[in-house]
Amino acid sequence: MMSSNTPIFTDTIPGAAHWSMVVPKGHVLQAKDLQGGANLSMLFYNPTNLLERYNAPDTLKCQHTFKLTAGHCLYSDMGRVFCSIVRDDTQWIDSVCGVANKQKVTEKWGERDYQKDRNLWKQNGYDALLVEVAKYGLGQRDLAANLNLFSRVKTDEFGNLYYVEDHSKAGDCIELRFEMDTLVVLTTCPHPMNPAEEYPFKPVEIAMFEAEPVSEGDACVTSREENGRGFENNRRYHMHSACCHE
Repeated sequence: MMSSNTPIFTDTIPGAAHWSMVVPKGHVLQAKDLQGGANLSMLFYNPTNLLERYNAPDTLKCQHTFKLTAGHCLYSDMGRVFCSIVRDDTQWIDSVCGVANKQKVTEKWGERDYQKDRNLWKQNGYDALLVEVAKYGLGQRDLAANLNLFSRVKTDEFGNLYYVEDHSKAGDCIELRFEMDTLVVLTTCPHPMNPAEEYPFKPVEIAMFEAEPVSEGDACVTSREENGRGFENNRRYHMHSACCHE
């Protein structure tokens, strides 16, 4: 899916960290699980209108799926496509479990203490995302349902959710091709259902590439009729934006 194997930039996000950047339209953001068992919680916003953000219910509903993987699109609450999943070595991305808060982490792995533990303190996903969105003037009410890349949950015969261990292996990659300029906010804090006895510090490598042009038969566009309409909404949005800036 990438036009070149040469990345524009790379960075490694340590475990229990948070990060954000604006990814321009026409670029691929690649996330790589370096050790296996990583979790990468992500949220998306329109950087020119922060009221527009990722909408998990619409993303699942319009594509008639509970399972997100390659071939699916990630929608905003304005019916536009933030990005398309063009590669998913894990074949399943959790979209329903959210992130752990301070209480959850404390109950499972003990109190966090930055003064004592420094960068090995037990950060939780909720506070990590909250700190990151605050850089853009956003707060608690702006934290929508997020994605958890590299993580999977399943149901048993009674409908109970449980965490799938060893879902992601070292070297597994997930690639998102961005169809509009997007503010990406993320954290590498552990999944809220991770049963590990010790707090897992799992790093993720991030790389950005230029994307190849979207072809007429692109799998993400054609996988659902609704996705074609989503890409049309993007086309109209970009056309309107171009006219307004002339």
